[in-house]
Amino acid sequence: MPRRHLSVRAAETARINRELADLRTRLEIRSDWPPEVLAEADRAASVPRLPDLDATDLEMFTVDPPGSRDLDQAMHLARRDGGYRVHYAIADVAAFVTPGGAIDAEAARRVQTLYFPDGNVPLHPARLAEGAASLLPGELRPALLWQIDLDADGAVVLADLRRAQVRSRRRLDYATVQHAVDTGTADEQLGLLAEIGKLREAQEQTRGGISLPIPEQEVEAEDGGYRLGYRAPRPADGWNAQISLLTGMAAAELMLDAGTGILRTLPAAPQSAYARLRRVAAALHVDWPETTSYPELVRSLDPARTAHAAFLNECTGLLRGAGYHAFDAARGIAPPADPGHAALAAPYTHCTAPLRRLGDRYAQEICVAVAGGTEVPEWVREALFDVPGLMESGDRRAREVERATVDLVEAELLRGREGEEFDAVVVDLDDRRPTVGTVQLTDPAVVAKCDGPQPLPLGERVRARLTTADPATRTVRFSL
Repeated sequence: MPRRHLSVRAAETARINRELADLRTRLEIRSDWPPEVLAEADRAASVPRLPDLDATDLEMFTVDPPGSRDLDQAMHLARRDGGYRVHYAIADVAAFVTPGGAIDAEAARRVQTLYFPDGNVPLHPARLAEGAASLLPGELRPALLWQIDLDADGAVVLADLRRAQVRSRRRLDYATVQHAVDTGTADEQLGLLAEIGKLREAQEQTRGGISLPIPEQEVEAEDGGYRLGYRAPRPADGWNAQISLLTGMAAAELMLDAGTGILRTLPAAPQSAYARLRRVAAALHVDWPETTSYPELVRSLDPARTAHAAFLNECTGLLRGAGYHAFDAARGIAPPADPGHAALAAPYTHCTAPLRRLGDRYAQEICVAVAGGTEVPEWVREALFDVPGLMESGDRRAREVERATVDLVEAELLRGREGEEFDAVVVDLDDRRPTVGTVQLTDPAVVAKCDGPQPLPLGERVRARLTTADPATRTVRFSL
């Protein structure tokens, strides 16, 4: 779906900022830092623990949203006899954070970076997350350096991990990468990113994994106001994600082999969920032959088509139930019976965003110890079984923040426009009350509940009348 912008006037922006501050207070989200955390961050930034291995000869680059400074990953891609070599550097947060110290304790309280339109509430102080620990171009940094060799089809041949000094050369964004590939101006590195990314997507297809190309609703600050739009993923987003997923799967296999680790799991959806999706497909006139698998169907859909977009929205229901599982054979705690992640069709762990996600630091430390043939640090083992609970609570809070923020800006954008009609598409229905559903407006980029006198026509275009737009309760509601 094309991205559409709608700006908020400056006066409304000031009010939104006050309401965002109130929202953080209600959610008990602390944005300031204890003095002891800042002092420890300053000390750590001035004397980082640099490893002996020097890998600064690798001309690495990063791919992130424009303006990002908390850069967790940098990569270098090359051909080798019979395939490819991926070097993937991950920011070494443990080089700056002392176990049991002030930063460590504060990170365990925050769990992950939270994103608001008027600024982020980061996991680590900016002195580290956007400075000394970030893989900024031209800067010498400690990192966990993965070397993953692939065959000519993109399958993993071997994976290794070492601490190393690295120096990124370029900071790129997704649009820049996509433009270079589309126009034929990509250098060897970006050409390889597209080549390897497509091979890994083919590997995902062979495994039976799936990625849902759903446009994301997002709020961004722009020109003294805010805009609310849909962001459709580019192919370059997927290629970059495949490198991260490749690393997370290699890390999961390493931990499973060692008998110690933490996995990100997702159980397979029950057959009743697929039966429901087939009913939805029929209602939307989405052709789903009995001989076509669910992953094959999804890959054939075009999210720019309203019926297909509505169906893809319904597919997100199969992704519910993801969790974190810690295990340690030395303590008699085995991995889960099914260690896989159903969407990836493989075991997987989060390990590539330690500047923004607490659990990744623990996964990194386990992997680098196992790869180096050393013991997993005791501080990791002691905290390992607390991490799943912390991460799950952090994920809940992040989802709550995201939804509350979008709801607030939606209500502000539409405040005072009650009674107006808008073009919309019915993208979801309440299974228990078919006269209640969810509509997605084209402009502004609003997704909200809608009531009808009769069952709503799933996947069809409708005219929806705004009945409620209340910023105080962050409520927007429509009726047909």
